[in-house]
Amino acid sequence: MARDVLRGAAPAVVRAALADRDPFPGTGGFAGALDTGAAVSADDGGTGEGAAGGRGGRVVRDVLGRQPVFVDGHRWSFEPGRLDEPRPVGAGRVVDLDSGDDARVWTLPDHPPESDRERAIEAVRTAVLESVRGVNDEGLAVAFSGGVDSALVASGVDAPCYVAGFPDSHDVAAAREAAAAMDRDLRVVELTHDDLRDAVPRVVAATGRTNPMDVGIALPLVLVAERARADGFSRLAVGQGADELFGGYAKVVSPAEDHRVDADTVRGARRETVETLPRQLERDVLALRAAGVEPVAPLLDDRVVRAALPLPGDLLATDEERKVALRRAAEGVVPASVAASKKKAVQYGSLVSRELDRLARQAGYKRRLDDHVGQYVRSLVDET
Repeated sequence: MARDVLRGAAPAVVRAALADRDPFPGTGGFAGALDTGAAVSADDGGTGEGAAGGRGGRVVRDVLGRQPVFVDGHRWSFEPGRLDEPRPVGAGRVVDLDSGDDARVWTLPDHPPESDRERAIEAVRTAVLESVRGVNDEGLAVAFSGGVDSALVASGVDAPCYVAGFPDSHDVAAAREAAAAMDRDLRVVELTHDDLRDAVPRVVAATGRTNPMDVGIALPLVLVAERARADGFSRLAVGQGADELFGGYAKVVSPAEDHRVDADTVRGARRETVETLPRQLERDVLALRAAGVEPVAPLLDDRVVRAALPLPGDLLATDEERKVALRRAAEGVVPASVAASKKKAVQYGSLVSRELDRLARQAGYKRRLDDHVGQYVRSLVDET
């Protein structure tokens, strides 16, 4: 008997979004199958606790790829390991498993820039606060780095905050300062070399990736998630999406002079970074679920995305400041010192990238070798 198995949205919402080609039907992202047949594994009812899948039907993934889903011939699953040759469904696409058709249904709108700065900032403030304050606190912990993104997430919920990093890392120091300013319960996961060595194979098994960038990003997330899970929490609120939506990357500031982007405007470069989200979120979601928690990403809610897309370039990034509109929206919500704080990417702020490099060199993989950290990562996997 055909049925619908979805994560992130009710079938009626997805069917209406398909009919209207509406990329933002009021969800935090969705994926799954409509009119699917026999299950590959036990059906979790779309709750995110199992690996529901099936044969036949239409497999969908939202416009930003916030929920990963995979196909293999006539079969599909939320977990790539359940399929022989898994292929991720592209963001905004619908795959018909019976015919093999793979069509783009939803596309990211190209809004003109909002000319009223105050209205643009207020739209961001309203959307962010509604989203973070709408998160259910039950079983929830917060991944907290002390930056404006995770601080806004933490401001809307009653949940403990967790940070992972080596003892002298920027993230641990920043999180302690921000948690004190916000009067929040902070639990520090102080990392060691043994933690990294032990966790690398789990990260690779969950994500299927061995490149140092992906592994370095996923490691602190996984180690925070595992500690939160050990403390009894089943859900982890994260600040993912803020850098991409609001201009948090250095390459967005002067794109015409930066080889890392093709665009020559701030808004064009921001769009390029938004389009990287599906692959990033696939890594993060799979890693966090493997660690035993369900990710919650309120800054990727449809209402936040709708508010972010029309921002003019000077409310995204300037020579002096990045995530301009988000920081203005955070004023009065989080302490001024936190709203203005500058943050490093997690693999650098936690010092995980630095210490992976050190471990690789200690193991004999010198920097003169091509991909010496990647070789070290793969050696740890081979040892398990």
